Amino acid sequence: MYDEFFGIEESEQYAFYRVPKLLFTTDRFWNLSTDAKMLYGLLLDRMALSQKNGWVDEQGHVYIIYTIENIMEALGCGNKKAIGLLAELENKANLILRKKQGLGKPNLIYVKKFTVVANTPVERHFLKCQNDTSGNGQSTSLGVSKEHSNNTDINNTEFSNTDPFFSSDFCGKEVDGTADFQRYHQYFYEQLYMEYLKKDFPYDHDTLDLILHLIVEVMCSKRKQIRIASDDKPIEIVRSTFMKLDSEHIRFVMDSFKENTTDVRNIKQYLLASIYNAPYTIGSHYDAKVRHDEIAFGGRW
Repeated sequence: MYDEFFGIEESEQYAFYRVPKLLFTTDRFWNLSTDAKMLYGLLLDRMALSQKNGWVDEQGHVYIIYTIENIMEALGCGNKKAIGLLAELENKANLILRKKQGLGKPNLIYVKKFTVVANTPVERHFLKCQNDTSGNGQSTSLGVSKEHSNNTDINNTEFSNTDPFFSSDFCGKEVDGTADFQRYHQYFYEQLYMEYLKKDFPYDHDTLDLILHLIVEVMCSKRKQIRIASDDKPIEIVRSTFMKLDSEHIRFVMDSFKENTTDVRNIKQYLLASIYNAPYTIGSHYDAKVRHDEIAFGGRW
């Protein structure tokens, strides 16, 4: 009968993924999920292979190639989860840096030293908003006024030939100074990690600001329907979709916008449609890129 328990020094016979203890013991990584910490351990392990392959840039920094599919297989998760974990490591914890190669090639990932990052101060900040529906001044994660409550009575609102999304009775300029607009603006600025996105897209701050403004305007809209491309969508469906957005969706929108070669007559409507469709199309987009990368690299990573 085999003994199923380890004896003295027996555990040293096996290979292990090593996840730094600091990721669990320091406040710097308090908001990093356990899966993201595990992924960091996998990326650290991959560094040895990169060093063996001589994957070093001109500055002497080692980089790795670890695709979305690699993550999905290693952690047994879906495409969206894998994308989100990379975003956590890059945007929340600043533990990795991704560099695009272009031409359909996979991103290069630079794994940062956790000991150095751990010494970077971070504030534990929680968004507190007034709940307009309660009327008693209680705080919630995101206060939404009565005008934002579920509205299932969809009427046949007529839209003018001008841009219906920015018509006079849409929030637009009227809402810029309201409490709702300020709360949503703060919420999505933090939720989407706009500060980090602006570092990744240093020449596209105006576009990122426009994307944020569009999202907030939709959340504050008093309309029952919003036109997305050529379709009139119930406002609550659009809001629900926007609440699912994360930084990877915005990064996807920016990449698609920059790669677009067709003439865009209405940039606001184009971006609005891209933002709305991002959660539904990002998975298939990256799946296609993974298949392309597998062919380019002969299926060996």
